[in-house]
Amino acid sequence: MKKIITNLTFWVLLAIVSGALLGHFNPQAAIAMQPLGKNFIDIVKLFIYPIIFLTITLGISGMGDLKKVGKVGGKAIIYFEVVTTLALLIGILVAHFIQPGAGVDTGKITQGDISKYTTGAKIFSWLNFLKENLTIQVLILSILFGSILSKIKNHSPITDVLKLLSKYVFKGLHIVMLFAPVGAFGGMAFTIGKYGIATLLPLGKLMLTVYITMIVFVLLILGFILKYYKISILKFLNYIKEELLIVLGTSSSEAALPSLMEKLEKMGCSKSVVGLVVPAGYSFNLDGTTIYLSMSVIFLAQVFHVDLTLEQILTIIGILMITSKGAAGVTGSGFIVLASTLSVVHVIPIEGLALLLGVDRFMSEARAITNFIGNGVATVFLSNHEKEFDRTLMDKAFSKEVYEYAEI
Repeated sequence: MKKIITNLTFWVLLAIVSGALLGHFNPQAAIAMQPLGKNFIDIVKLFIYPIIFLTITLGISGMGDLKKVGKVGGKAIIYFEVVTTLALLIGILVAHFIQPGAGVDTGKITQGDISKYTTGAKIFSWLNFLKENLTIQVLILSILFGSILSKIKNHSPITDVLKLLSKYVFKGLHIVMLFAPVGAFGGMAFTIGKYGIATLLPLGKLMLTVYITMIVFVLLILGFILKYYKISILKFLNYIKEELLIVLGTSSSEAALPSLMEKLEKMGCSKSVVGLVVPAGYSFNLDGTTIYLSMSVIFLAQVFHVDLTLEQILTIIGILMITSKGAAGVTGSGFIVLASTLSVVHVIPIEGLALLLGVDRFMSEARAITNFIGNGVATVFLSNHEKEFDRTLMDKAFSKEVYEYAEI
């Protein structure tokens, strides 16, 4: 009984269920809970950039060989492109054969205003991407600062200060994560209260297809990637279950990103690889978002009876390979990228996005969780590939029935 009471997973799961019940039976009160989820995410965000900066800087300064940093970064980009392209193709193939949009009666679906998404829909620009993506900016700054430190002969005084700062930043994070159930409760209550279970029914086939596709992708594709180094995907998922529940409750992978980085280090991944791969993957390795985007485009084509030619499908694949890299794993970002993609393709009415408004919030949970798992798997794979992985630490981490945060 004591283990259950002190288990964060139990409280987060209880909070999610409680939030869903409140949202169903008292929508007005549930919608008022939105600040709980929003404020929790905002507080966690305060830790993301300091943790990225400190982790990367300390990792690179301790690595010594800058060529190795470039090699790891290059391999990470190649890995991201291969896996997200595979996710894109899987999404298109599944939607093509299952046809979730066939027979959908658009008249029975409550439509909404899409102007706030289409107004910002534009062709992907790397310059805008860099300007608007603070994660990438911090990543670049950290690499530069870490590289400069590695060139200084006696950088111990500086790195000692950074290590001390890192220690207290993580202690602060541990305190905040104790309130994860509150954030999960607020996020889930708001989602169910505002959108309601009833909104899922008309597009239930699409929802079910997306969730099943992402589950299969995680278990088979990502599972196969880990199996290459004889690591069980199920044991890995069990290890990060608390973070997955937090992502589920808040619909944002940001809420658990710092904790994921810490757990990957405790699991045996080197600090330098974690620092490079996780922040970069947060912007470039969005498996769940890619699957959602590809399936949604095919879904809308089926709804409006648009027979896409092979050339048009290849064009969509090419556009999504670029625009999907502009989504940052935050709730709603995938929807904006979808609007951008449709505005370029032209053959599918962009007004069709209104059909997805009611269920987009519910599918954002699947996107965020798949993105989150994908980045964890990428880090473990690349750590093993670079021989920067300690299997003894992994066995120790996996053998613990309950993961407890370090004492504060």
